[in-house]
Amino acid sequence: MNDAESRAVGDLADEFLDSFGPMRDPAKIAAAATVAAQRLPSRIREFLARARAEEPAVTVLSNLPVQESLEPTPVGWELASKLGAAQREETVLLLCGAALAEPFGWISQQAGRLVHDVCPTPGEETSLTSASSTLALNFHTEDVFHPCRCDYVSLFCLRNPTQVGTTIVRTDALDLPAEIRAVLFQERFLFLPDDSHSLSSLPATPESETPGTHRGAVLFGPADAPYLRFDIDFMRAVPGDQEASEAIDAVQAALLEHTERIALSPGELVFVDNYRVVHGREPFVSRYDGTDRWLKRLNLTRDARRISALTGKRSVII
Repeated sequence: MNDAESRAVGDLADEFLDSFGPMRDPAKIAAAATVAAQRLPSRIREFLARARAEEPAVTVLSNLPVQESLEPTPVGWELASKLGAAQREETVLLLCGAALAEPFGWISQQAGRLVHDVCPTPGEETSLTSASSTLALNFHTEDVFHPCRCDYVSLFCLRNPTQVGTTIVRTDALDLPAEIRAVLFQERFLFLPDDSHSLSSLPATPESETPGTHRGAVLFGPADAPYLRFDIDFMRAVPGDQEASEAIDAVQAALLEHTERIALSPGELVFVDNYRVVHGREPFVSRYDGTDRWLKRLNLTRDARRISALTGKRSVII
């Protein structure tokens, strides 16, 4: 976007913050953001409407406003939440995201916050979460275990001095043998919550009452352009199904052959289609000196009613 559009987005974020303050009521904030997003510059709204209609694997907005006075990168999301860090940038993400789809969150992730902080945390360097640093994050579908997993993962870069890459693979880049595809289309796989979820906080649903017991398929949807559900670290074949286990290995090998990288710069916002792309992150060395990589993350769904239908209540927090 151009500089005038960027200023307009910043002004709208300031006005939104003045009206609603800190984001304490997720449902109220999500609804208000959906309305306010209609006041974004028309070119941005049209661009995101086209992305929703045409379903590109990856959509990027550039030159979004990030304050020159941005505070130091917090050492973990808990400190970021306590400090209310980068509220203006958080609002920019929320407004742009709401122009594409409907914001939602998880009670089991980052204390039920709608917008998450992605920054390295001391002691978590080798964890299988976005708080890690020295360990690469393997390719995964966001929240692979849940039927209400997001349609889009949105990542807004506030700081990335060493150009750490977000890694992606597009589903349509995979060229798997017909016999492997046939197995992947069958419900012969089990999916688990990843380590970013507090299992004690997960709501009781048919798929989360006993995590890892509900069977599902890796490929689903249109046979000629299927959607993908995959996370090598948090899935497995049904016990005793060697053919399904080999299919998982085949997918992982294919993903490693088709890796792309996106090194976000401050002011860049990427929307990753969670049905058509798996994503990960390169390893890096965290310094904990206030200059580490810092992103804001927001989950988006094309239909929030499916959350209500599954949970039995009107909410944007699962």
